[in-house]
This record gives sequence, C-alpha cells and structure tokens, in this order.
Amino acid sequence: MELMHNPGQLIAFVTFAAVVAGTPGPSNALLTAIGARVGVRSGLVSLLGQVIGMGAMLFVVALGVGRVILAHPLALQILKWCGAAMLCWMAWRIATAGPTEDAAKAPAGFLGMAGFQWVNPKGWLVSVAAIAIFLDKNAGGLPAQAAVFSILFALVALPSCLPWLAFGAALQHHLRTPRARRVLNGVMASLLVASTMLLVWTRF
Repeated sequence: MELMHNPGQLIAFVTFAAVVAGTPGPSNALLTAIGARVGVRSGLVSLLGQVIGMGAMLFVVALGVGRVILAHPLALQILKWCGAAMLCWMAWRIATAGPTEDAAKAPAGFLGMAGFQWVNPKGWLVSVAAIAIFLDKNAGGLPAQAAVFSILFALVALPSCLPWLAFGAALQHHLRTPRARRVLNGVMASLLVASTMLLVWTRF
C-alpha cells in the first residue's frame, strides 16, 4: 500500500493526525473534565474510548459514508446542527452539575467516549479532511487503506490526547471545594460550547 511504502506520505499523515487529535475541541474538553474528576489512571478507559472511536469513524468515512453525506447538503446540515445541539446540552449539564453529581453529567468510560465521537462535529470534519487529502484509490483496496488510516490515527491520537487527561488530573488538588468544582465545570462547559460553535460554522 502506497501509504505504508512512502515515508513522506506516512510522516505527513502522522503529523496531521497528531495535530488534529491534540488540538482543542469538544472531546478534549470533556477529557480534561474527566481527568479532573477521576484522575489519569481511571480516565485511561475514557481516553481509549475516545481514540478508538475516532479511528472507527475514520474507517467508516473512508469506506464511503462521508462521501454519501457530503453528496447530500441537507443531511450534512442536519448532522452538524443535531450534533451541535447535543453538545450544547451536554455543556449545560456539565455547567449545572453539583459537586457530587458531575460524574453523571458527561460521557465517560469506553463506550461513552467512543459513541460521543459520532456526534462531535470535529470528528466528522477531521475524518473527511483526512480522506480527501490522503486516500488514493490507486494504492490498494479501499478497505485495506481504511484500516491502515484507522489504526494509525488511533495510535497517534493516544499520546496526543493524553496531555488533556493529565492536565485535568493535575487540577484535582485545586478542586477540593464545591466552588472550585463549579468554576471548573463552567470553564469546561464554555470551552465545549465555543469549540462546537467554531466547528459548526466551519464549512466542510
């Protein structure tokens, strides 16, 4: 496969994956909140769910779902706005969570974070961009290429997203009072809304 035999293309894809996975976005904002809530060790399951969910989305988009959605502008708009509405609802729940109930206010765990990627506008934007840039129909079968993209992206995203979890965990000793936790919840909710709005207004 061309991607695996071309070092320059491989380096370009790995760099792309590291940048888009490690930059601010709804998933990383939630990952920071999870780190602040449960620490790094307990948050690793959520991190794995996030990166494997991202890889799975990339695989599906590479197989053609992304092209189908892009071919129907109305479906794309519905996807974007429904995803944005759900993210804003999650942000509201995080912002209004009490100090002992915020564990139930956002996706957590492997399945929660993996499923969250499918309503995350950034995930769709990144997946479509990756396929548009790197997919080569003349470089082997499409399923094989999709699998390589998916596995490589997940492997690169794991260390790229880990600092967000660690940053949240580092805040734990500052969050010993209910007021401090409310402030953090408000900040995380605001970041989630801001990143969501930015992505919604970005054209695919």
